[in-house]
Amino acid sequence: MAGRLTEESFDGALADRLKMPPAAGLTFHWLGQAGFVIDIAGRRLVVDPYLSDSLAEKYRGTPRPHRRMMPPPVAPAGIAHVDYVCCTHAHTDHMDPGTLPALLAANPSACLVAPRAMRKTALDRSGLAESRLIAVEAGESLELSAGLGLTATRAAHETLERDDAGDHRFLGYCLSDGASTLWHSGDCIPFDGLAGEIAALRPDIALLPVNGRRPELSDNGVPGNFTLDEAVDIARAAGASVLVAHHYGLFDFNTLEPGLIDVRAMEEAFPRLVRARQAIAFRWDMPGRSQAG
Repeated sequence: MAGRLTEESFDGALADRLKMPPAAGLTFHWLGQAGFVIDIAGRRLVVDPYLSDSLAEKYRGTPRPHRRMMPPPVAPAGIAHVDYVCCTHAHTDHMDPGTLPALLAANPSACLVAPRAMRKTALDRSGLAESRLIAVEAGESLELSAGLGLTATRAAHETLERDDAGDHRFLGYCLSDGASTLWHSGDCIPFDGLAGEIAALRPDIALLPVNGRRPELSDNGVPGNFTLDEAVDIARAAGASVLVAHHYGLFDFNTLEPGLIDVRAMEEAFPRLVRARQAIAFRWDMPGRSQAG
């Protein structure tokens, strides 16, 4: 049975909403950049949270100072009831040493999911004991809890990179509760086989970066992502009903004008295109299923 994405705006602090336990259905909130809090199957996952100024500190005084265009919507320790934190790769805006220790300390039973190729980096940046790390490789599927599965997918940021053991450095994650499936691509561009790989997982919702790529950035160590057109094409080819566009609006040198997403959204019939926004609860409503937590 087909679902429907609804957008509920709210006043007040995101932390106040996240004090409540996760909902029974599928609900998610945008943290900025590629970060999301996702409630699914009664569990709470946080994907690629960047809630600090680590990069501004690292690049202060350089041509690209990484100053925030939007403040963090919540402090790392302000996200409660977290079961899993998932990092798609080791770039700091996805695996942040300024976010992970506080977030995981505030949720002592939470585990960190990260690419196997980035195992040491994940441990170093999180400060976790190895027992709380779940290292995964593209193509592997995990049962995170009863009724909740995760499949790691390949990602090319801008290339399909592997370590010496053959493990992928960049991943996406597909989450499914058996009735609904959400795909977070990680940082990615189109590559041969991607659409078929994701179509086999039958995603309802695709969370895709749309900041694109430019030679002046790629040639200087800042790899890019899907363009907006490419994101629409891959979501359509993968069979997703909804594309949520993100990875914009944080750093002025590497973003996309929000109005361009809004204009394209008015043109798209399938997939439905939605721009990730703060102070919005995105809900995937399935007929006959309660969202009560």
